[in-house]
Amino acid sequence: MKFATPLIRATLNKRYKRFLADVTCDDGTELTVHCANPGSMMGLTEAGSDVWLSDSNNPKRKLRYSWELIAVGDALVGINTAHPNRIVEDAVAAGQVPELRGYGTLRREVKYGKNSRIDLLLQDDDKSDCYVEVKNVTLMRQAGLAEFPDAKTARGTKHLEELALMAEAGHRAVMFYLVQRTDCSSCTVAADIDPAYAAALADAQARGVETLCYDCTISPEAIRLNAALPFHIAPETGLRTG
Repeated sequence: MKFATPLIRATLNKRYKRFLADVTCDDGTELTVHCANPGSMMGLTEAGSDVWLSDSNNPKRKLRYSWELIAVGDALVGINTAHPNRIVEDAVAAGQVPELRGYGTLRREVKYGKNSRIDLLLQDDDKSDCYVEVKNVTLMRQAGLAEFPDAKTARGTKHLEELALMAEAGHRAVMFYLVQRTDCSSCTVAADIDPAYAAALADAQARGVETLCYDCTISPEAIRLNAALPFHIAPETGLRTG
């Protein structure tokens, strides 16, 4: 996924009200920008951090600029939760995810289950349908270990149940964790943050839901799928590695 226009570097002053952030651009201009991330963004809101913004080039938009990236140490982190579906879609369409190759069609945001929409639906005449739910992962509390979620997520738990029902109906069901940071070598579930989600994932796996995890290459020019990461789970959660 390439950014439509070159990103603008700035310094983060503060993030507040979930969807707002105040920044100072390199030329001294102070801006309030859109923060497209409803999560806690734990570890990603330190004042003084280098951040990068996209420009909508729409002066009529209430907040013309959006926060896209933040530097954490030597790493870059993509904080915009509107991008993961497209990043994964581009990679699947290009055949860059071996586990999801061989399907003739790819559709986004298809209604299914109990009033839900699946992020990606892969279909082919010779295969069962493949339902792919994409989750954005940005939390890292231990060096090299990405974690999901960064806050309690009833919606995420609901998605796991919907996927489990698809698996039980004979379809493929895949939970795809996209690590939007460049400093992680494995991923896990943050069971201490949301025990209900961890339990739901264990249950979904037992019912046939697959787990995939990939990281990204990130720059002010583009974010692209990079490589598969191991998904490690503490034994007491009952979850399987993937």
